[in-house]
Order: sequence, then structure tokens, then C-alpha cells
Amino acid sequence: MENIRPYNTLFLDRDGVINIQRKGDYVKSVDEFVFIEGSLEALKILSPLFTYLIIVTNQRGVGRGLMTLKQLDEIHTFMLRMITSEGGRIDKIYCCPDINADSINRKPNIGMALQAKRDFPGIDFSKSLLAGDSITDMLFAEKAGIPAILIGNKYKPHEIAHLKIRKQYADLLTFAKHLEED
Repeated sequence: MENIRPYNTLFLDRDGVINIQRKGDYVKSVDEFVFIEGSLEALKILSPLFTYLIIVTNQRGVGRGLMTLKQLDEIHTFMLRMITSEGGRIDKIYCCPDINADSINRKPNIGMALQAKRDFPGIDFSKSLLAGDSITDMLFAEKAGIPAILIGNKYKPHEIAHLKIRKQYADLLTFAKHLEED
């Protein structure tokens, strides 16, 4: 059967896109993981529009010893359970606990995108989108050849003028509703 979805893959950052980012800190436990208002509804809307939904997230807190991989796994298990219970889906989570900026897997480097392509050979970066809230996310998308969507308003226009951003939305739900209407 032919795929009739309008897009191939949605790459999503986690902190600041799906959950509230902790200023100057990391989400280190399930108790500290708080969904951004509307993000669960957004993931329900986005799920049928994409063949794959992939999270790509830097998790330097693990590399710094502030949390363990087991704690990160507990957070992700909780997050996935909540997303699924609300009618959304995530096909896989890729995370980079490395602390060195030159790690191939640490955004803005594209190791996590390449891992996803290896695991899901049907991924076509040029027919995908990345939704992220940071300059690092936008650079990751550019390096991988993925059109980038900036979520949130934490940057002044001159701070992001040099980036290749397809569009900017206040939050994931606003982005999802826009795509749903297209």
C-alpha cells in the first residue's frame, strides 16, 4: 500500500519542545518531567501525519554524572506511556549523554539522525522536518539536510537571522494544528 502521509519523518527535540526545560538544570527524574501544555495533544495530531516520529535529545546531565542512564530510561518510559495514553506515538528516542561537543552524536552533529536512518531505512531527510527550540537543533537540521521548525520564542530575531529556519511557532501544538490544516 502506498504511503499517503504528507511527510516522512518528524525529528523532535525533547526539552523545551515536549516538556518544560529546567533553566540551568536537567530533568533528572520523572517528578521533574512536566509536559508543556498542549504537547500531548500536538503529538496525537502529528502522529498520523508522519511515517516516523523520532526524538533526538542531548542529555549531558548523564555524562556529567547528575543522573544515570537508568533514571533517563525511567523518564522516557513515563513520557512514552503518557504520549501513548493520549493517542500519540514516538517510534524511537535517540539520546546523547556525551559531554564533549565534538561527539558525532551530540547535536549539532548529526550522529543521532544517522542512527535513525540506519534503524529506519525509509527515512528521507529531505522529506522530513525537525521541530526544536534551540540554535543547536537548527544547526543539526541544517547539517542533516532536514527542514527546520523553531519552537518557542526565546531568541531575538538577530540571534537566529543566520539560520535556515522554515518557520517558527510559539509551541508544538500551534505547529501541529498548522500542519493538520495543510
